Amino acid sequence: MSMLRVAAYVVSVLLLLAVIGFFFVVAPLVDARYNDTSVEPPFRASDAGKALHERLMVADLHNDFLLWNRDLLSSYERGHSDLDRLQTGNVGLQTFSVVTKVPTGSYQGTPSDSDQITYLVAAQRWPIGTWTSLLQRALYQSKRLHDFADRSGDKLTIVRTQADLENAMMARVDEPNRVAGILAIEGLHALEGDIDNVDVLADAGFRMMGLLHLHDNGLGGSATGMEKGGLTPFGRSVVRRLEERKLLIDLAHASTEVIDEVLAMTDRPVVVSHTGVRATCDTPRNLSDRQIRAIAARDGVIGVGTWPSVVCSTDPSAIARAMRHVADLVGVEHVALGSDFDGTVTPPFDAGGLSVLTDALLEEGFSESEIRRIMGGNVVRLLRRTLPVR
Repeated sequence: MSMLRVAAYVVSVLLLLAVIGFFFVVAPLVDARYNDTSVEPPFRASDAGKALHERLMVADLHNDFLLWNRDLLSSYERGHSDLDRLQTGNVGLQTFSVVTKVPTGSYQGTPSDSDQITYLVAAQRWPIGTWTSLLQRALYQSKRLHDFADRSGDKLTIVRTQADLENAMMARVDEPNRVAGILAIEGLHALEGDIDNVDVLADAGFRMMGLLHLHDNGLGGSATGMEKGGLTPFGRSVVRRLEERKLLIDLAHASTEVIDEVLAMTDRPVVVSHTGVRATCDTPRNLSDRQIRAIAARDGVIGVGTWPSVVCSTDPSAIARAMRHVADLVGVEHVALGSDFDGTVTPPFDAGGLSVLTDALLEEGFSESEIRRIMGGNVVRLLRRTLPVR
């Protein structure tokens, strides 16, 4: 064999190994690397915390599980959640959020001219259409959740209407391991500039619509974008369409101007699915006291996150302190959990270890009735008011 043929053979083998590595090894490694916890399991809570947590029905406002090539019905050692861990953590209502674009940047400023999700989508062997279309990425993740529900034997159901929610809550009385899922989207750049795609997403089951993610988009400014401006004309038309369809508006990641403008042009309650508060962790990503008061005045709910960038600590007590600040400022009825599990964050526990947070809330001085509202009741109340009747 000539040296040229040997070289060609070696190059071919290396290319094949690179392709295999990209499509079958890279994504699980990224998943394990970026969806870790700051504390190694098992997660330990006090006897009082565990006993109370067993009596709760947890509702979590934000989870990015659908971004990763894991089967929700299988158990994993990587990541933050799967059906088994949701059940262990007494999660009865889980918002599954869909991510379609993540540019490179930071909380100090994220330009919109790059996208890391394209590489992840390709590495995970998603359908070719999702490689170039943000809308198709959203619809594919919706299909994944519906497939999980279909295969779950009623352990997972999807909530679209008020009746679905009531049925799910009633079913948990006899079967406490059942989990209800709600579809949300993190950033309506997935509309691809076409307002009629609001209806496409709604028809696919989406009920919570986040206008922005980490970067400015065609609707307006992100709290961590480059311009941080208000709503665009397209953004205002989209907000009106969301109100017409009775879809819950999520103001997580929105700039100050966008929050003010959305509240000025709408009447229904809003949600901030996952955030921190500047009073306990002063970053551009978090809400000011003025914003908290404005959202509460609309009977909105604020989901407090679990990761260090929004609570400025890896200790669960920091999450409880942020929740305490919101409760003292506007009332406990406006506080909820927005974990951001599987969102490339590093919380101090995973979904199966949520009793650690219940323990921290007890230590913070919340009563059992207050903890019931924070850990689930407030989200159920919000959804009862905002979900479509049918």
